[in-house]
Amino acid sequence: MNPALSGLRDIHLPPPISWWPPAPGWWLLVALVPLLGLVFYIVLRLRRRNRWRVVALAELTHLRQQYAAQNLSAQKLVGELSVLLRRVAISRFPREQVASLSGEAWLEFLDHALGDEAVFKTDGGRLLSVAPYLPSTAIAEDSLNALLALCERWLTKLPRGRT
Repeated sequence: MNPALSGLRDIHLPPPISWWPPAPGWWLLVALVPLLGLVFYIVLRLRRRNRWRVVALAELTHLRQQYAAQNLSAQKLVGELSVLLRRVAISRFPREQVASLSGEAWLEFLDHALGDEAVFKTDGGRLLSVAPYLPSTAIAEDSLNALLALCERWLTKLPRGRT
């Protein structure tokens, strides 16, 4: 053996890398995952809170299409609109406040919930209380279109939370 090499020591490997403390990227991931979970939860709750509006507007669109295809008479359309508005009102407001309303009181409630002055007491909105007593031919197309627009406005302007 070579005397110059006899004083050398064998190759030493460095100690293995410890798993603790983790690299900064892992710390970021640990902080980011719960934050993303919280954002997902908040978005999901907001969508669920507003789901009733999407369903009600879809049903209103369906009623419009049925009327346009002449599958619904004007009188039947007004009746279905009244049922739709009442269902939404009962789900959004206390049942005791809404369920017993009819005629002028019902129209006043709809005006109050919308926040406008007497828009349901006008020609288009008044159809909700008088259409069941009119012949189908007596309901004007303009009044019916005004009622449809008014119902859509009422559904879109109604506050999100349960009152």
